[in-house]
Amino acid sequence: MALEQHQIDEISRYDEEKRLKYSVKTMVQERQIWILTDEHGCVMLNTEDEDCVPVWPNQEFAEQWATGEWDNCKAEAISLNKWHSRWTYGLEDDELAVVVFPNQNEEGVVLFPDEFDFELKKQASKTR
Repeated sequence: MALEQHQIDEISRYDEEKRLKYSVKTMVQERQIWILTDEHGCVMLNTEDEDCVPVWPNQEFAEQWATGEWDNCKAEAISLNKWHSRWTYGLEDDELAVVVFPNQNEEGVVLFPDEFDFELKKQASKTR
């Protein structure tokens, strides 16, 4: 479902925890997770401690990141089923973390893949 500009503006003002809750709820509702990709694969962010894959709840927020050095990137949806079956284990094997809905200041909640998977499954069980 496409977001209107006023929704994008409002959600962009959320703090990290509120963006995490919004993301998990939206990802489960829409049954997809948005990433950015380029010719080398998935875009990465680096914190002091972790290499992270940024994920977003909506195409619009992912595309907001496709500027500057990332302007050749495309937003790509990963189905929730594919995320659970492949991505969680793949990220764990590669020792990568997930940064959920980073804002323009690169601030977002960093979770290990199993923690992110747990949050998604916990939300899914609430909405059944």
